[in-house]
Amino acid sequence: MARRSRTAETGAALARSPFRVDRDRIVASPFFARLAGVTQVVSPTGSGLLVHNRLTHSLQVAQVARAIAERLTGDPAAAPVVDRLGGLDADVVEAAALAHDLGHPPFGHLGEQVLDRLARERLGLPDGFEGNAQSFRIVTTIDLHGPGGTGLDLTAAVRAAVLKYPWSRRGHPDPHPSAAALPPRGAGPLPGAPEAGSAKFSAYATELDDLRASRAAFGRVGPWQQTVEAAVMDIADDIAYAIHDVEDFHRVGVLQQAGVAGELRGWQRAGAAAGADRPGGALERLRRRLCDKDGWAYEDDAFAAAVERVRAELADGLLAASFDGSMAAERAVAEFSARWTARLVGGVRLLSDPPVRSAHVTLATEQWHEVAVLKFVHRRFVLERADLASHQRGQATVLAGLVGALHDWLSGDDDETHKPPRLRDLVALARDEFAALVPAADVDRMARGRAVVDYVASLTDGQASALLDVLTGRSARLWTDAAVL
Repeated sequence: MARRSRTAETGAALARSPFRVDRDRIVASPFFARLAGVTQVVSPTGSGLLVHNRLTHSLQVAQVARAIAERLTGDPAAAPVVDRLGGLDADVVEAAALAHDLGHPPFGHLGEQVLDRLARERLGLPDGFEGNAQSFRIVTTIDLHGPGGTGLDLTAAVRAAVLKYPWSRRGHPDPHPSAAALPPRGAGPLPGAPEAGSAKFSAYATELDDLRASRAAFGRVGPWQQTVEAAVMDIADDIAYAIHDVEDFHRVGVLQQAGVAGELRGWQRAGAAAGADRPGGALERLRRRLCDKDGWAYEDDAFAAAVERVRAELADGLLAASFDGSMAAERAVAEFSARWTARLVGGVRLLSDPPVRSAHVTLATEQWHEVAVLKFVHRRFVLERADLASHQRGQATVLAGLVGALHDWLSGDDDETHKPPRLRDLVALARDEFAALVPAADVDRMARGRAVVDYVASLTDGQASALLDVLTGRSARLWTDAAVL
């Protein structure tokens, strides 16, 4: 019963299963709908490109997560471990997968980094900003599409399954994973700001009670470990990211066969001797990093086999012919995606006692290395492009200007009734939360800062740019659909 527990009355629902009710509430949320306008890698607005956005990505993660859950629940050998660790339900992992990116801000991971820095350095919020923590804040606190006063009133199982990194930035649990000699994945110090706490985490201090209550039903899961359902969602996210982002950039002609094949073949020829600035050098750096940080999974032979498979099927297979929009090209993409998804899902394993940097659900050795190499291709040949970097600098400027303009507006002497109603509501919500957590002298300042972050994080890419134009006088329109003010 504890897995099904809620904090308020369920109310009228279309589904009988409490976990299906959770799914219905998530997909009915405006925070879910806005993901159609939020960057996955390249902004979905104004580019003219048919690329995945956060909504299509979330749907794909849900599809993969459900397939993994059904595969594991159909394995009698997995049942004793699953039962001991609190259960595995396909509806739970699907709901968590649909919810996992609700907190992603405009402009994707770039937006997440910029908002975190602004929240910590400009607004004085020790927790900063983190997309996973923002997702948890939305489903437990900000959204109003549940029957209670705040949040979606999801079951404990779904709330726990959303917690990809089940700790706060600092302090919880004690001992905090960031202090470990080998911390769990994501729990290490924030690059460039080690004093800030963990780089990744799933709950702000304001939602710590919700985190504790969500995980109370999973007492046999270690304090640093995901529930089985969270682990399924997490690995599905990795699989979807590894395959579908590569697919996107083949479609738009960004992922070039010569560069990818040259890097992979360069490493195959030179191996550990690959020079830093020569083909294969970047892949060798990845190999050394995996060997250093993930010795529990890394194997030399498996890494070499993964490079060979990705070279044969991606570089010399899918990328050998440029995407021209023909039915043959579409078929090649669909077959590549289906084949790799089936292969990776088929490689999922359940571990009774996983190492600290793994979870109870993980990939078999071959598939683990293949995902690492696929993600390397995406990072090396898409994310590290100079033209994308210049575009992201502009997006960072938009977010910095928006945060500054909204914070100045809140801090000014303007008539309160002239300030955006939703922004005022978020200030009031945060003020009530911080009143119990920080000295009285800091409550108003921190409440304004958190409200600005909550507000900006709830915008689409297009809304963020249009709203900055309004606030800086660059827009000539009196009535605008930039945001609901």
